[in-house]
Amino acid sequence: MNNDQKIKKVLKTTLTDAERVKENSNYLRGTIVNDLKNEITNGFTGDNFSLIRFHGMYQQDDRDLRLERHEQKLEPRYAMMLRCRLPGGIIKAKKWLKIDHFASKYTLYGTIRLTNRQTFQFHGIIKKKLKDAHKMLHDIELDSLGTANDVNRNVLCTSNPMESIVHKEAYKWAKKISEFLLPHTKAYAEIWLNQKKVYTTDNEPILGKTYLPRKFKTTVVIPPNNDVDLYANDMNFVAIVKNKKIIGFNVLIGGGLSFVHGNKKTWPSLARELGYISIENTLLVAKAIVTTQRDWGNRTDRNNAKTRYTINNFSLEVFKKEVEKRANVIFEPIRFYNFTNRGDKFGWSKDINHHWNLTLFIPNGRIDDNGNASLKSGLAKIAKIHDGNFRLTSNQNIIISEISEKNKNTIQEIAILNGLIKNISNLRLHSMACVSFPTCPLAMAEAERVLSFFITKLEDIMLKYGVQKEIIVFRISGCPNGCGRSLLSEIGLIGKSKGRYNLYIGGNKIGNRIPKMYKENITEKEILFYLENLIQNWSSKRLNQEDFGDFVIRNNIIKKIVNPIADFWK
Repeated sequence: MNNDQKIKKVLKTTLTDAERVKENSNYLRGTIVNDLKNEITNGFTGDNFSLIRFHGMYQQDDRDLRLERHEQKLEPRYAMMLRCRLPGGIIKAKKWLKIDHFASKYTLYGTIRLTNRQTFQFHGIIKKKLKDAHKMLHDIELDSLGTANDVNRNVLCTSNPMESIVHKEAYKWAKKISEFLLPHTKAYAEIWLNQKKVYTTDNEPILGKTYLPRKFKTTVVIPPNNDVDLYANDMNFVAIVKNKKIIGFNVLIGGGLSFVHGNKKTWPSLARELGYISIENTLLVAKAIVTTQRDWGNRTDRNNAKTRYTINNFSLEVFKKEVEKRANVIFEPIRFYNFTNRGDKFGWSKDINHHWNLTLFIPNGRIDDNGNASLKSGLAKIAKIHDGNFRLTSNQNIIISEISEKNKNTIQEIAILNGLIKNISNLRLHSMACVSFPTCPLAMAEAERVLSFFITKLEDIMLKYGVQKEIIVFRISGCPNGCGRSLLSEIGLIGKSKGRYNLYIGGNKIGNRIPKMYKENITEKEILFYLENLIQNWSSKRLNQEDFGDFVIRNNIIKKIVNPIADFWK
């Protein structure tokens, strides 16, 4: 079967309704303007419910209140989650004050949530305040365009560009790629910023009139630190450095962690190597990969529409040849690269300009003030005196960067007084959870709200068996959509229903091995029972400081996943 026949086979059945929505949207405008004027409901209706996602927003409701409001014959407590576009995660400290103010005054929850895509999002913006949110972002030269739905999402970059000249260059490429792959439609500016419509023919030269078949995620990463979890992303540029300068990139494609419970036609996959390109070909290759996925991706089944499934449908070699043809570039063999670690480096460090950087742990990425700490107030106090940047990491933490010598001690004091610096276990520092309840409509089980409970219990278990200083990468996702990146952890929980999870073990420290399901649909009590037995076993029988994930595979407690298509569901 040739490529044309394969494309026809993929497209032979009825297109999904999402394709109709995009086709009829008038380049993402829909009737959003009319819904903004509709005061009868606090939500968006019809196709607009989906279209606002292209503008960086999700309609949500408070699921803790859903039943109560239903009994009172009230509509759900609709409010929007808005996610900023922030390639590489960098924002001036003074701009942060505007974000802090908006969260306090105009959102239902008053918090800021750092995401694991190096940006922030607001939860609980009521419809009539949405334009205020977009205007605020515009005033500080930001936007939320393309941070959700079937486009290239926020581009990740190795976290601290000021660590070296190479890091600064990688950040510039993350910004270039982000801008290059943005939607060209002016719908965002017209709807949210009240810019007048220019009556010219709309055109989307890269994304096309119906945009991509599914969401698309991109990273720029500098070995040896895999701090962006590149293997979970559709398109990755791994920097190859010579004489302290990036000369090109190894390109890896087709990563993704989402699947559907019980659907064996879905599976997670690690990004795979295409080859090496010189730096001047970066945007050409990015365009070729995205347009190949645009044209070849499955638009009849959204569960089979991500890049990894397209590669599986056509083969990596065929996909590669098409990219080479479209870019007019021949991939060279992969250059040597190696990842030795993952995660953030906490505490103080100096950059190439002899400024200080302070990396702070933000539990769950949730910036708020509570009884234990005043993270939100503390960061605002730092922002008022800091002349540098805040850098958001893909592990939901924050770096206060380019701190002058004169401000170092003051910032240290503010951070300690507000609970931003504490004695925290390695287990907690390497944990992560998605938002889940109460705001995520896809949530099946708790994630963010139970992470601390699980970590505390596991800290007690690790102390009991003398491994309390060790690192185990532990993550929770409230559903199998992959937002918490549980399927790149050593211990991962994925929600099945309220209070029940599938338990996965066997990932590794550097994030290039998918864990396998160990127990299915078990309670929190059962999870802790099984994990205590595993940790006790690991503590007494591991070899040469062997990591937990490596131990459970070496001892055949779980089988190593080599080929996810064949191995994930066995």
